[in-house]
Amino acid sequence: MLKVAIQMDPIEDVNVSSDTTFLMALTGQARGHKLWVYDFRTLALDEGRLYCRARPVTVKKAQGDHVTFGDEVKLDLENDIDVVLMRQDPPFDMAYVTATYLLERIHPKTLVVNDPAEVRSAPEKLVATLWPQLQPPTLVSIDPVALMDFHKRHGDVVLKPLHGAAGSGVVRLKADDPNLEALIEIHASASRDPLVIQKFIPAVSAGDKRILIVDGEPVGAINRIPAKDQVRSNLRVGGTAAPVELTPRDLEICGTIGGYLKERGLIFVGIDVIGDYMTEINVTSPTGAQQLLDFSGIDATAAMWEVIEKKRQASH
Repeated sequence: MLKVAIQMDPIEDVNVSSDTTFLMALTGQARGHKLWVYDFRTLALDEGRLYCRARPVTVKKAQGDHVTFGDEVKLDLENDIDVVLMRQDPPFDMAYVTATYLLERIHPKTLVVNDPAEVRSAPEKLVATLWPQLQPPTLVSIDPVALMDFHKRHGDVVLKPLHGAAGSGVVRLKADDPNLEALIEIHASASRDPLVIQKFIPAVSAGDKRILIVDGEPVGAINRIPAKDQVRSNLRVGGTAAPVELTPRDLEICGTIGGYLKERGLIFVGIDVIGDYMTEINVTSPTGAQQLLDFSGIDATAAMWEVIEKKRQASH
C-alpha cells in the first residue's frame, strides 16, 4: 500500500465520467493505496519541511456522491507520504511554478509525478519545439515584427498564448486577415508572455489526436473532433471525443520523444497530434484517460500506477 497525496482542483467538482485525475484516484484506491487530496495553496514550507492541509478520501463512480472525506490533517509531505500526484490544472503561472519549487524539496524521497523540476522546465507548447522536425512551422515570440513576418510568410496560421490551456485564446488567422497586430496589442496589454504562432494544419478538421504516454511508451489515443467551423478541438470548448488508432507516424513521434520523457521523470504525458504533426506535449495535468478506457478498455492510469509502484519498490 502506498500513501498518496493528490494536489488537485476541488474533487467535489469533477465529472466522474470524464476526469482523468478522478480515474487515477479510483484506480489507485482499487490497488489498495490510501489517498488524500489537498489544494496547492495550503502548501507550507516551515523550517525546511514541506507540509499541507489535506483530507483523506474514498471515491466511487457515482456523480454527486463520488467522494467521502475524513477529517482534515496536517501532512508532512516528505515523511508521511510516499507519492504526490501534481494534478492541478493550469494556468502555468508563477503560483504554479512556485508549487513546483516547493515540491522539488521532497522529490525523489517522496515520488512526485510528474517530476516538478521537469514540469517547470517543460512549458507545454515550448518543449515541443525541441523537435522541429515533428512540428508544423512554429514561432514563439512577443515581437510584433517577428509575428507579422511569420504570418506573411505562412499565410493561414493559428495564434495562441504560450501558457494557455484547454484551447483558451486560440484563434485562426487566414492569409488576408488584418487583425494580427490588434490581437498582439490586446495580449501585450494583459501579459508579458510570448505568443505561439503556427502554420494552420487543415487536417484538424478530422480531429486533434491526444496520445497518452506512460514512462516514455504510448498506451493509446483518442481523437478530439472540433465542432463545425471551429479550429479548437479541446473537449472543454466543444470538441467531441472519438476512438482512434495509433498510426505509424504517431508511433514514430512517440519513439522520438519517449526516451526524453522517461529520462526526465515525466511519467504521465499527453501529446497532441494533428495529421502528421505534433503540436504540444502536455505534462501538467494531461487528460483523456477516461475516454481512452471507455473506447478501448485500455487504462492508462493503471499503467501509471504500475510504474509508480515499481519505482517505489526500487527505492526501498
